[in-house]
Amino acid sequence: MTSGVLFDLDGTLVDTSYLHTVSWWQAFRQYERDVEMAKIHRAIGMGADRIIDHLLGPDHDRYDDDNIRAAHTSLYAQYWWRVRPTPGARELLQAVDERGMRAVIASSATRTELDIMLIALDAHDFVDTATSLDDAGASKPAPDTVQVALARTKLSPEEVVFVGDSVWDIHAAGALAIPCIGLTCGGISAAELLEAGAVRVYDHPRALLESRDAALSR
Repeated sequence: MTSGVLFDLDGTLVDTSYLHTVSWWQAFRQYERDVEMAKIHRAIGMGADRIIDHLLGPDHDRYDDDNIRAAHTSLYAQYWWRVRPTPGARELLQAVDERGMRAVIASSATRTELDIMLIALDAHDFVDTATSLDDAGASKPAPDTVQVALARTKLSPEEVVFVGDSVWDIHAAGALAIPCIGLTCGGISAAELLEAGAVRVYDHPRALLESRDAALSR
């Protein structure tokens, strides 16, 4: 019996993946780091605590890391009030709530970014708990944010499914043996999500909503 549904936020419920991609690309360029947008896009879903190491390598010169992160935050903030939900996101959260399950956000975003996205979703009435990078020791693919969400809701991994748009979501859920449903609305293909371990893949929350009776069961 599924008692809760854990959701990623960026790219899953809110259409931000490409906004983050452009913001990181510009931040890297400000500090003379040339990173391809395609590589940045595939790293989206990690938090700011690990994406620079992932893209520049663990042995890169870290002198500008804090400045790059700050630049990304500043550049991304320009989009905050134009952020929009992915198709059917609010309706899916409402449906989960109406079925007596708990809708839980487990995000690698900062608390400030998480709050902005929740405003864009306009779904506070349907979200039981929301955790951010600020609540955890490390971002995805580490399972820390997921573990915090489970601890706060007193749900076990056996009682939940995870919904995310990146391979990092799937790895984080998989570390706790939680099945992950993939969505392609973040720009990662169905083939990549399935290869990473997604149990099922849909285009966006509305497509998952239309199949929810089967899709949200374990």
